[in-house]
Amino acid sequence: MIGDNCIDVYERLGKKYPTGNVVDTGVNLRKLGVPTSIISTTGNDQNGRWMLATLEAEGLDISHLKVGNGPTAITYMDMDGLERVHGDYIEGVLENIVFDDEDIAFAASHDLVHSALWGKAEKVLPEIKARGPLISFDYADRLNHPLVEETLPYVDYGFYSYHQGRDPYIESFLKDKVSRGMKVAVATFGEKGSLAWDGKNFYDGGVFPAKVVNTVGAGDSFIAGFLYGLLKGDPIPKCLERGAQIAAQVISVFEPWVEAKLSLPADR
Repeated sequence: MIGDNCIDVYERLGKKYPTGNVVDTGVNLRKLGVPTSIISTTGNDQNGRWMLATLEAEGLDISHLKVGNGPTAITYMDMDGLERVHGDYIEGVLENIVFDDEDIAFAASHDLVHSALWGKAEKVLPEIKARGPLISFDYADRLNHPLVEETLPYVDYGFYSYHQGRDPYIESFLKDKVSRGMKVAVATFGEKGSLAWDGKNFYDGGVFPAKVVNTVGAGDSFIAGFLYGLLKGDPIPKCLERGAQIAAQVISVFEPWVEAKLSLPADR
């Protein structure tokens, strides 16, 4: 996992927790039993110490989670019903984050490297990719963001959030990404399921019943489940199933991961 980390703060609710795209994905993968490392920079404040202690307690390798001189990034959040609302973002030490040669070599020593749109790792993806690992990337719902095109040559598994559900536009979008280099492109539709294209076939993914508490972490946890299946050698439909199963568990709690070890659907 290479990219961002931050503290989500719900001032009105009196809640906060360590998070970030690659943090959430990484913790969920670790809860599935996958050895996971985090490459990022946190602050030298109380929040940074909390981040380090939390990720170490969750069993992640934090040997390349650096401590910068300054505050840990913070995102101020609120709730509109069960949906999260993003407020102000204080970038803190992430403003000057740098991934050095040692970080690149360490990342490339893994079977798979995951990053995300706000992780600021896009400039080192070419060198990481050249050394052999698979690369996955979370583009969130920014389908027209410049990084969608800029990172395309280096990404094997791309994940996109698309609120309209399956339609001709998203089918064409996924086909385009695979035709130009990706192995698999995946779109998630929230309660409408998911869709993957591998260059030959579309695969529809369903959803699992859940008592929704907070939708935060749904996308990251889906990706963790999908990547777990991928690393196990599962076919794409099973990867989609695993992603949906993990997402259903995570949206049933307020935080972006559950306290206990994650459970998985039985192999069929």
